[in-house]
Amino acid sequence: MKTKNDSTPQIILGSSSIYRKELLQRLQICFETSNPQIDETPLINESPRQTAARLAEAKARAVATIYPQALIIGSDQVAALGDIRLGKPLNHANAVEQLRQTQGKEVVFYTAVCVLNSFTDKLHIRVIPYHVQFRRLSDQQIENYLLKEQPYQCAGSAKSEGLGIALIERMTGDDPSGLIGLPLITLIDMLTIEGVKII
Repeated sequence: MKTKNDSTPQIILGSSSIYRKELLQRLQICFETSNPQIDETPLINESPRQTAARLAEAKARAVATIYPQALIIGSDQVAALGDIRLGKPLNHANAVEQLRQTQGKEVVFYTAVCVLNSFTDKLHIRVIPYHVQFRRLSDQQIENYLLKEQPYQCAGSAKSEGLGIALIERMTGDDPSGLIGLPLITLIDMLTIEGVKII
């Protein structure tokens, strides 16, 4: 990690996700984490893109009440199979059902990232879509995968950065880190605007 100096603003990742923490660590900047306590229920008639953006901002603003002079990073991801939202399966049975639904089909992962300067109230926010085409899978392949990786905390029931890559036929998008949960390419742009030197 870089040593924090007086000219570098305090950076807070508003997330309890180990995946987002690991991604942000790639940038080798000093940061702390804070778990935002918000209601993540989608609103009626809200699109997956709108949900992701709203929740990313809500997470950042929740953390800003604790850190009034910091750069707060908020992020949220919503996976969609057509009109069907795919949340975290949380258990084996739900994961089996999700992978049966998605096999042979395309899932779009909408990952929103925002940076809120809690001192100036300046907000930067973008939603980065990532398209994932899943392979056709047998029930045995689904069972084999889930028993090995147990991706029960992952939307769509697959960890693309792990064995889940074997379930995927094709991926298209601008920022592969967004699929894991935090679009670093976009985040770097936002942090740079706010005066954070990455390199």
